[in-house]
Amino acid sequence: MERREFIKAGSAGLLHCSLLRTLGGETAVSAPGQPPQSLPRSEARYYRRLPDKKVECQLCPHQCRVANLERGTCGVRENREGEYQTLVYGNICSLNVDPIEKKPLFHYLPASRSLSVATAGCNFFCRFCQNWEISQKRPEQVRFTHLLPGDLVTMARQRECRTIAHTYTEPVVFTEYVLDCARTGKEKNIPSVMISNGFINEEPMRDLCRYLGAVKIDLKAFTEEFYEKYCSGSLQPVLDTLVLLKTLGVWLEIVVLIIPGLNDGPDEINRMTRWIHRELGPDVPLHFSRYYPTFMMKNIPPTSKKSLLEARKIAVDNGIRFVYVGNILTDYAHTYCPRCGELLIERYGYHTRITGLKSGACGKCGEEIPGRFQE
Repeated sequence: MERREFIKAGSAGLLHCSLLRTLGGETAVSAPGQPPQSLPRSEARYYRRLPDKKVECQLCPHQCRVANLERGTCGVRENREGEYQTLVYGNICSLNVDPIEKKPLFHYLPASRSLSVATAGCNFFCRFCQNWEISQKRPEQVRFTHLLPGDLVTMARQRECRTIAHTYTEPVVFTEYVLDCARTGKEKNIPSVMISNGFINEEPMRDLCRYLGAVKIDLKAFTEEFYEKYCSGSLQPVLDTLVLLKTLGVWLEIVVLIIPGLNDGPDEINRMTRWIHRELGPDVPLHFSRYYPTFMMKNIPPTSKKSLLEARKIAVDNGIRFVYVGNILTDYAHTYCPRCGELLIERYGYHTRITGLKSGACGKCGEEIPGRFQE
């Protein structure tokens, strides 16, 4: 086992032990090979019944048609005698307290903490997924603890977390839980944020946006070919989600993982950032993130600093005002006033210090800074 893998495995074990101590009870565990009926389950939303006990899932653009006793592409939603059921509602396989900047969300309650949770599963199959040990597993293959939305909100408050982040895997596949957590948390002033691939149909996204505080979308690339070949998905539904989020006024940030030779071409970055500026406006924070070899793409080297800075320059030249570079040490993790250049928020790793921001504006020139900032 390589050193990186050893550390990652050890961290995962420590996180699970922390989860056990936090919840103070027995953990429900399903091992590989257990029958699916042993999993806690509830009826899913967003599906329609078809003849012969079949169903059509209407949650995401896959629009899976699922026969009796079969599951959809995500592997976490199952047809039982014509009723579509979710196998992951409240079945938390990963839980941690993170800085909100780790999501990353830079203009949403900076320097605050977020209770971060995930269940198993994803509706993409990204060959470069950093969390594949849980995103590409079925519910029977991970350890989990069942946690109701109200309990999660209480835990966030006890841990002095300003938000609940649905992250690590793909929140779309546990939409029902995200929706109930977001609704419950909004009543208690603990908003939910969603860290997603954006591959979701309009109706469920609209329902979520009634309660979510913020959404971060991973824009994998700007070609259909990349989405089809490396993610088993498609680009256009993600672009539709981004436009919908902008239309509904939910705070939005975008991350692009720059992978050498696959999505880092200047022409592609130019087309992507011109589209973002035209359709979403100049103030959507855009993060270019460094790729590290993982999962099924370990043969590709880490992204060079030069490539990241070139992508940032293209975005800035195309009029995007807040462009960040992540997973590498640069000065472009800080937030500067786009008018006078004043340093507003310092970030070193996950250590964040608000310096020149006053009541959501630049303390020097008064320029209003887009975002949701705590006083």
